[in-house]
Amino acid sequence: MQAIPTSPERASASLSQLFSYPFRIFFLSMTVLAIVAIPVWVLEVTGVVQLPLALPALFWHQHEMLFGFLSAAIAGFLLTAVCVWTQTNRTHGALLAGLWSVWLAGRLLLAFGGNLPDWLVQGVNLAFLPLVMIDAGWRVWKARQKRQLMILLVLGLLWLMQIGFVTRLNMAFSYGALIMAMALISIIGGRITPAFSAGWLRQRGGNAEAVRMIPALDMAALFSMILLMASLVTGWQTVTAVIAVVAASLMLVRLYNWKGWLVRKDPLLWILHLSILWVPVALILLAGSLVAGWPTNAWSHAAGTGAIACLILGVIARVSLGHTGRPLVLPKGMVLAFVAIQLAAVIRVLTAFNLIPWHPGIGTSTLLWMLAYGLFLVRYTGILASPRPDGREG
Repeated sequence: MQAIPTSPERASASLSQLFSYPFRIFFLSMTVLAIVAIPVWVLEVTGVVQLPLALPALFWHQHEMLFGFLSAAIAGFLLTAVCVWTQTNRTHGALLAGLWSVWLAGRLLLAFGGNLPDWLVQGVNLAFLPLVMIDAGWRVWKARQKRQLMILLVLGLLWLMQIGFVTRLNMAFSYGALIMAMALISIIGGRITPAFSAGWLRQRGGNAEAVRMIPALDMAALFSMILLMASLVTGWQTVTAVIAVVAASLMLVRLYNWKGWLVRKDPLLWILHLSILWVPVALILLAGSLVAGWPTNAWSHAAGTGAIACLILGVIARVSLGHTGRPLVLPKGMVLAFVAIQLAAVIRVLTAFNLIPWHPGIGTSTLLWMLAYGLFLVRYTGILASPRPDGREG
């Protein structure tokens, strides 16, 4: 019988496990940021607290969601997945700790560096995504996997949006970053969602052939998103609205081909389909904001909370199980987390349209957001900080 480790040994093993694979430390860290940053933003904007922020409060909020929260999710997923795609050894140990430290330093400098030089704050924050791209890029290059280059291209464009955002404090760049974030959803979601759905149906004797993936349609949707980003940043409103409607239409056709209603019994699958459905919703709201005067923060929160945050929660819930050698069975309470994050998005969008009063709307959506990611933190911290049950690396 294997001896049970003592408490100090357990603590040491748990700490080392966090830096044994990128998804462990980054998924845990981005969850903590999600739980802390949103309520801090609400307290800041309502005047309850005042932090020495290095950016104006609204820009800090946007940056931390797009380039703090999202970038950590990207790093955790991409630097784990690319090792599987390319059959290369993962970044771990001291190198991973160094990369994570760059990400953490960016968060601390933006939150408390109001009196520090701009070049320092900007330089540290702008360093993270290129480091992630270099780590992933050399593996892709070595393996000659041209298929992965589109992900790196979109990440490069996302980084360009970050440069424009932090150096010029122009919200057009944060909107461009939202489009690029949804483009990433278009790529990654377009790979895993139909593939997982077809696999689930096949295992249960369902009609897996009904789930269709059309590469030409995928490329058209991605190209439309890149074109939309360029048009949005340049300020061509009518053209941008037309492109947004075209991109939304392409995404809806893709979603129809994936037949999400066939996997409605599995929360790990319906959360992916519902989250990606928010992409065309956000694009339609974007078009409406440009030609009909709809509130801008309606489409931005449909994109940020509805599409990005919901998909991230669904993906990390699945990846954290699969890559730690556990069955794909959601821990207790995670279905509630999925429902809560979807409701947070709905309420936030309705609040933007003044269909719900501002204070109750913001308060309720914030509490639902905290509930969703708080449940993940409670249920998955032990999973992320513990060795695989089968003793393998992961």
